[in-house]
Amino acid sequence: MAKQPRSKSKSARKQGKGRGHTRHANDVVVDINDFSSRHYKEQPRSCSHPLIEALNQSQGQYLSAIRTNQLVLGLGPAGTGKTFCAAAMAVEAFERREIRRIIFTRPAIESGESLGFLPGKLADKLEPWFATFRSYLTDMLGRGVVECALKNGHIIFEPLAFMRGKTFDDAFVILDEAQNCTRQQLKMFLTRIGENSRVIINGDTQQTDIGVGSGLLDAANRLHGLDSVYIHEFGYADIVRSELVRTIISRYEDADPAGGRSCYRRS
Repeated sequence: MAKQPRSKSKSARKQGKGRGHTRHANDVVVDINDFSSRHYKEQPRSCSHPLIEALNQSQGQYLSAIRTNQLVLGLGPAGTGKTFCAAAMAVEAFERREIRRIIFTRPAIESGESLGFLPGKLADKLEPWFATFRSYLTDMLGRGVVECALKNGHIIFEPLAFMRGKTFDDAFVILDEAQNCTRQQLKMFLTRIGENSRVIINGDTQQTDIGVGSGLLDAANRLHGLDSVYIHEFGYADIVRSELVRTIISRYEDADPAGGRSCYRRS
């Protein structure tokens, strides 16, 4: 994961040392109108410092690319901080009032086994797929702010299947686990991009759970070289989850008869 810079404020010094914490959830007092359209226009907030700092050069390049490009594809192995970095950049843009909504989506594909029927309302059924991203936002914004923004539609969790016909305007959109998207799904998603939006597509082409070719690799090959599009590749050395994970992934890749990781064509 990327780390978060220290703050000199008194409140920051009282925080715990957990990963990704910028505020303590219990200290948040939420104004129900804080994320209303009126507040968005009349009371812009400033974010004078980055929410996170890169742990390595590759993360630094990835974060810089997100700040300067409308569409970024993050390709690479598990544990490189792709989702966490994207979430932090979304929160940074949200706090600066650069965008009005954070939209998080992913294909609802199970990893090798079926969970069967899940009880509850639609939000309850989707929770297993969005729990990680929700926890990142809660760490960064506080539980109260996240719940308020979810209620007011300023933070949206939706499966990829619900994206057809929508337009991403004034939004920071993150598509995670994109290695499980087909070519048609990626085309549908990419054609949702509207005005004043930033879109991040993350995935590991070596961990696909679908039985057909990954749409992520296809999209990287097609979009390479376009203006406002950046394709970033993480490597084994960029894994920050733990040294053990880095070693495990390296062993699996060394044993791969295909001879290593797939990557997009470079011109």
